[in-house]
Amino acid sequence: MVSRRRFLTLSGGLAGAAAFTQWAGTATAGAAPISMQPAPAALTAREAAKNPSLVWPANQVLPTFPQPKHLDVAAVQKLSGDDQALLNTLQGVVNRVRPRVYFLVDNSSDAAWLATLGLPTTRHDDPMSLVAAYRSEISGAIVYDRDVPDSINVATTLAGLKNAVIASPEQAEKYDLPIVEDLRGRFTDDPLETYRWQVEHLWPQCTHRLLTGVPPTRTAAVPGVKWTQLARETNPVRDNSNRKVYELDLSPVLGGEGVYLRFQDSFGNDGWGPSVQHITILADGKQIADFETATDAETPYIFDADGSAVADGHRFCDGGSYFIYHFAPPAGTTTLTAKVDMWNQYLVTATDQAPTRVEVFPNLRDYIVGTKAMVAWLPPEGASGDLLAEIFGMVEPTTPYLGWFNGAVAGEHGGVGIASEQGLEVLAADFYQNGTVFSGARATIRPTPPRRSTPRLKKKIYLSFTVGEGDNIQYCQHRMRDIWDNDDRGTVPTNWTIDPLLADVGPAIYAYYQRTATRNDLLIAGPSGAGYTYPSLWPADKLDYFTKMTGRYMRATGLNVISCFNIVDGPPAPPDERVGASYHDNTPALGIVLGWERGNQITTPGGIPVVGDFARFADVADYHKGLYDHVADWDGDAPRFVAGAIQAWNWTPTEVVKLAESLDDRFEIVRGDVFFDLLKRTLD
Repeated sequence: MVSRRRFLTLSGGLAGAAAFTQWAGTATAGAAPISMQPAPAALTAREAAKNPSLVWPANQVLPTFPQPKHLDVAAVQKLSGDDQALLNTLQGVVNRVRPRVYFLVDNSSDAAWLATLGLPTTRHDDPMSLVAAYRSEISGAIVYDRDVPDSINVATTLAGLKNAVIASPEQAEKYDLPIVEDLRGRFTDDPLETYRWQVEHLWPQCTHRLLTGVPPTRTAAVPGVKWTQLARETNPVRDNSNRKVYELDLSPVLGGEGVYLRFQDSFGNDGWGPSVQHITILADGKQIADFETATDAETPYIFDADGSAVADGHRFCDGGSYFIYHFAPPAGTTTLTAKVDMWNQYLVTATDQAPTRVEVFPNLRDYIVGTKAMVAWLPPEGASGDLLAEIFGMVEPTTPYLGWFNGAVAGEHGGVGIASEQGLEVLAADFYQNGTVFSGARATIRPTPPRRSTPRLKKKIYLSFTVGEGDNIQYCQHRMRDIWDNDDRGTVPTNWTIDPLLADVGPAIYAYYQRTATRNDLLIAGPSGAGYTYPSLWPADKLDYFTKMTGRYMRATGLNVISCFNIVDGPPAPPDERVGASYHDNTPALGIVLGWERGNQITTPGGIPVVGDFARFADVADYHKGLYDHVADWDGDAPRFVAGAIQAWNWTPTEVVKLAESLDDRFEIVRGDVFFDLLKRTLD
């Protein structure tokens, strides 16, 4: 994401409150006053010319938008993705000049942050009325081609360059928007060709300090669909011990527009959802479909892949993800049977009506338009991965990539891997809302870490809990706010990962967590510092750029511990001497918690302590048992150090309290800074 600021090596960096003058002022907590007066008139062209636009110093990763003074607020949850996308691109054009538009997409966190901002607001019952209210500030519409989904992203890039919104032909007509560019018939349905054209024709006009990636479309649930359960694994199976060919009777859902077969995770809290390798469909005993999953033969039948992934010749999904197949049995079929080679924790259901529809993916488009960034959506493998790497290679080291990657878990690892190899950091932001408002809202951020007192070193098992996902700025905006506001937070010492780059893209968000932290809460950077990356993949001549930037932002935001992911080839690997020395020399980190490990690593590459984390992602009882098994070999003769990972999406502080209360007196739970202070005494 955004700018990759010419990596100036600032000796003190942004350390010190004085250096953060662009964030001066304090966000006011409490309910934002809501007025019901008509919306303020849009700025005239002359007024807009007098208003400041983005502030983007060379040493600042992401831009600062003008400071908002009043917000027009509308709830858009019930709108289609197409309408939300039109509004979000309108928001980007309007808020670039001065943030005035704020949308409620998530009922809880979006409303909570609006109250935290404390700005005067006007509520609008009809969100689409804002199109007319701000009509004078947009040039018109960029019309995308429904038959070429990736044209939606090209339209978004053009909207930023031409101060326009994106729209379907019907929307342009309905809202009386002149067509600035019409992309219908411009491209074939070939993403490589489409994005290659964009690179050649639009990239020279875009900002080169930011790259973005969001999917052009999404699937939305059709209301009122009734599902019939066909099979469910009721035991927590985490291997292939229950693998067999299951015969499922689909006959109860015959008679509609087709048969839709859905696979889900029957235990959504531990990451071991269904794995499917082969499907055969029989209509009255006659085969009408037979295919291996994760092959071209599967393509005609896959209806909605959602967040599923493929690996080792099978398709799988975990947590809240799913995948759906569509079959069209011959008219008059009376018996329909599926034979499914399947294992792990499956939940299989079916229906006779299309359960989802395709619409425009609306999120982050305000920020993309507001910054005049280029947006693409390229799977990070094969020819599309080559083009993605080429695009990443067109910018300077440490340019951020804002958004996400095509391809579920494999897309994450592949995309972050390519970014790391090219010297870029990633900010997961495809669900970051109102970025053009939060990048302008001012807030005071303390540059000093919280005070700590380190106890006497004892023969204890020192346990430090870390809540993950903090590199993910949309998590910091949504899920983290929900669990942070849990009444049990502060009862148990806990580390909370957070992205120090929120100081640019959401200073009021960062300041809220810092301001409301208890003595038991410690904000830590990562993974893997200022942005998500795999440091061992960085070229030797670029790594120091990243760690120096990370060090500047850690000092400016009061952080002194880092969480790190480091996927190289296969399982997570501890940083080598080169990487450890770079973190040691260029950041104020007391130590690094290595994520996705098994709790066994304690190393000191380059002089910095690195501790692998221990994780269990089911319930409290499962974590308790796993933790006791993990320390069963401890003889009590010397201190033991365990970095305990907490699953942010399924756990809350309440579960952490329950786990802490279940532990015996061998354990002492401490914050991460104290944890590394104590560990250092054993290493000296």
